[in-house]
Amino acid sequence: MTEKTYNKMGEFFRSHDKLYFLLRIIYTYLPILVYILYPVLVLNTFIEMLKGGGAEDFVRTLVIPAVTFVSVTILRKIIDKPRPYEALNIDPLIKKDTKGKSFPSRHSASIFTIAMASFMFSPEAAVVLIIMGVIMCVSRVLAGVHYISDVVCGALYSIILGLIGLYI
Repeated sequence: MTEKTYNKMGEFFRSHDKLYFLLRIIYTYLPILVYILYPVLVLNTFIEMLKGGGAEDFVRTLVIPAVTFVSVTILRKIIDKPRPYEALNIDPLIKKDTKGKSFPSRHSASIFTIAMASFMFSPEAAVVLIIMGVIMCVSRVLAGVHYISDVVCGALYSIILGLIGLYI
């Protein structure tokens, strides 16, 4: 998106207090909710393993999201793409001090890899997580802390790793 687009979005949200409040709530608390849900998923796979389920599913549920998280973190450091609020003359809706490391988005990669892992046990929960992931990605872009390419690539990266690691 362009500087002009980000500034128009910023003006829109700043002039609509309730929407701006909603954006801040989603931006802040949706990632927390997802990071609470992941240990629930791990605990569920552990319980299933104790009941005679596959230990392989438990290991995959631990390892694939960890590999995704670590590899995205490394990619971000190598690529070191500036964030919109660094590269453009914009005032982000959510203040952030981070410099660079915008691509790929670690938040989008995390939620989508957790969604992929949950497909093994609850396709319904996975669909809910994917919807939450889309909402999270949109909030990061609207806030001015990520470009669309950052969140889309983070999501696609984790979906691909999830398909390879969890289902092949």
